[in-house]
Amino acid sequence: MTPENAILSISLLAAFADGANDDREREHIRRFAETLGADAPDLPRLYQDVLFKRIGIADAAAALDNLAQRQFAYEMAVCVCDADGSQGEAEKHFLGELKALLRLEGDAQAAESELQADRLAAELLPPTVERPAAPLPTATAAPRVDEAELDRSILNHAILNGALELLPQSWASVAIIPLQVKLVYRIGKAYGHELDQGHIKEFLATVGVGLTSQYLEQFGRKLLGGLLGKVAGKTVGSVGRAATGIAFSFATTYALGQVAKRYYAGNRQMSTQLLQDSFQNLLGPAKQLQSQYLPQIQQKANSLDAGQIMAMVRGNTL
Repeated sequence: MTPENAILSISLLAAFADGANDDREREHIRRFAETLGADAPDLPRLYQDVLFKRIGIADAAAALDNLAQRQFAYEMAVCVCDADGSQGEAEKHFLGELKALLRLEGDAQAAESELQADRLAAELLPPTVERPAAPLPTATAAPRVDEAELDRSILNHAILNGALELLPQSWASVAIIPLQVKLVYRIGKAYGHELDQGHIKEFLATVGVGLTSQYLEQFGRKLLGGLLGKVAGKTVGSVGRAATGIAFSFATTYALGQVAKRYYAGNRQMSTQLLQDSFQNLLGPAKQLQSQYLPQIQQKANSLDAGQIMAMVRGNTL
């Protein structure tokens, strides 16, 4: 097993560690494996091997002799487990076993990455109770919404999430999902809907944005772009593939924000199919838009540090 396949296997095992992913999340992960299969021909097979328990963490861990690769594999597993919020007992057990197999107990870099990822995962949203908006008696009672301001906020979130894909730290990508969740929360609130974390997660899953699968896809594109080679001190992969990862995060965030605007402006009347179609139809133009804002994405990446990322996730000040 190659190091790349070993790390992909560990990441897929982490995605299924809690056994709680619903059918939509599993379908998202399956599509991710098939989509990247053209660039990583072994990935669809690895997905099947993990799903049917033909590969275990001991097998994958044994293929990683290099310390940097072992650290990277553990960081990825932590980030995948944290992608949908705090870890459950099954995920904690999985990570504990993985750390021992990778011989990383007491490793300072692994501990620091784990701490940063856990802090970001805890910032999805406070567990509030959803309060559905009361029926509006007249059209004039509808909240006044500054749509231009919302559009600016959506674009700023998309630029930031594209920038996070350029950072070398694995945990930085974990911030993308809390920022997307809070973007949807802000849009819903602007249109008079107080939303809780459960509703927003359901909205994202309905649209087609899985939490765990989205992080797996971000990671997969980074890995194919040569990140593992960079970690191991080898030649870095093509810039074109790295740019694909940026376009993915930028476009997903931008399309998600625009669909949320339509949904909450229409008092949540869009059908599941219409939500999904609207999101898919917006992804193509959003990917084209990314190239226009690439200089801003690169500039943002150059100015980010851990403290700033955490502050933005906590305060959502964009």
